[in-house]
Amino acid sequence: MHRKIIAPSVLAASLLLVIPASAADFTPGAPGIGDPYYPASGNGGYDVSHYDLKLKYQPATDLLEGTATLLATTQQDLSRFNLDFGLAVSEVRVNGTKATFATSGSHELEITPATPLPKGKSITVVVKYAGKPSELKVDGWTAWQRTPDGGVAAQEPDSAVWWFPSNDHPLDKATYDISVKVPDGTQAISNGVLQSQSSKIGWTTYNWRSNKPQASYLTTLAVGKFDITTDKTASGLPVLNAYSKDLGDNDGAVRASIERTKDVTEWLESVFGPYPFNAVGGYAPNVPSHFALETQTRPFYSPAQFANGANVSVIVHELAHQWYGDSVSVKGWKDIWDNEGFASYAQWLWSEKEGDGTAQELADWVYSQHPADDPFWQVKPGDPGPDNQFDSAVYDRGAVAIQALRNTVGDASFFKILKGWPAQHAYGNAAVGDFVKYAEKVSGKPLAELFDTWLFQPAKPSEAAALKAKFGPRAGIAASPSTKSGGHATPAQPAKPVKPVEPKSWKKIAESHSTHAQH
Repeated sequence: MHRKIIAPSVLAASLLLVIPASAADFTPGAPGIGDPYYPASGNGGYDVSHYDLKLKYQPATDLLEGTATLLATTQQDLSRFNLDFGLAVSEVRVNGTKATFATSGSHELEITPATPLPKGKSITVVVKYAGKPSELKVDGWTAWQRTPDGGVAAQEPDSAVWWFPSNDHPLDKATYDISVKVPDGTQAISNGVLQSQSSKIGWTTYNWRSNKPQASYLTTLAVGKFDITTDKTASGLPVLNAYSKDLGDNDGAVRASIERTKDVTEWLESVFGPYPFNAVGGYAPNVPSHFALETQTRPFYSPAQFANGANVSVIVHELAHQWYGDSVSVKGWKDIWDNEGFASYAQWLWSEKEGDGTAQELADWVYSQHPADDPFWQVKPGDPGPDNQFDSAVYDRGAVAIQALRNTVGDASFFKILKGWPAQHAYGNAAVGDFVKYAEKVSGKPLAELFDTWLFQPAKPSEAAALKAKFGPRAGIAASPSTKSGGHATPAQPAKPVKPVEPKSWKKIAESHSTHAQH
């Protein structure tokens, strides 16, 4: 037998390969993901790939019981990690073994596994919990709305904290299976496709699946008594809309608006490319709020939005987000223009299609309506700050910037950009700067100055900048073209600027913006 002799230095080096790092080398994951707007949002040290939520909800008492199973991968040697959550937890297991846990801050669940977790390890985290979401307040507010027959989770930038533990930031997107048990006669609406429904001993269980990456704030739950309509788009995409049965005087306008989901989606596919998810629809519960939210595959609508009648423009806005905001999500909340600017511009394109005012006319109107000293121009859509994240300027000035891009690069390049961007970054995250670089690449034009002027300067762009972007009063003719008088042609009068006129669509667009400000 031939024995190989190993030198001491080689032996020591080989042992290092098999001996795990000491406990001192494992550190806690950060309690925030690093977003300067919301330092406590999200967590560091791991990435979630899938959530499996098994819930039981009693509408009469608002009691929610749940077991959440998270599949994740560690991104560092972890001694401890956090989840964002506010309800009372009874047990946590990591890889099947009980873990210790504690709470800190307003919504931090600190989990210490029985043994440290090496970097790159697949882990399973199971959290059992119960509580009344409507009683949970974080910094004085709640994302959970009680209804006469149930409850609803829909809010931006946070809503998950009230009903399931998560890494609560758009940077960590995951797929979802959501199973909800509710009393017979009550329904549970969530994202994606309803996989199955079954009843047993007075309770009905609804199983929903979202099979594409989804941000936690875009995950929704609505429990109540709904009228449900179903259909399919021309491409076979399932459509499901749900309406509370007690919407009162707003019922007709709500349905007349949301029932346009199918044809709006088909039109948006012609603008932004193939729809990115496995279902589409919308729901309107009986809630007192006034906002809408682009919850993935199934936007949430407050019935009060339709108090002045049907408003298809808001449907366009929320469905446009399925491409711009849901499939392509923000890297950080400062990148909100990537979401809201384009959803707002989709409303302008819809207005153009319907003959209610072109995008150019809407841009001229917005530019002319706000004088230089209007605070509107002090908000920078490209980085508005957390206090102005949902300011009307992010929507309106943000859309003006997109029209400036269109006028600068021409329609051929512009619509190529609109379709290419969500395809390029599908199911991922992107920053405002990423879009600028992409638009420059597609158009072959330098655009940094353009975007700096319209997105990042806290002042109204000068008349010279507006002229360069083709905004402002249009050149008009003061009198009719040449006419004959006594056998001689009379010259037309010199052109005079014509002030922008309010487009027919503006009122409905403005109504939808007032709802966004209430997020």
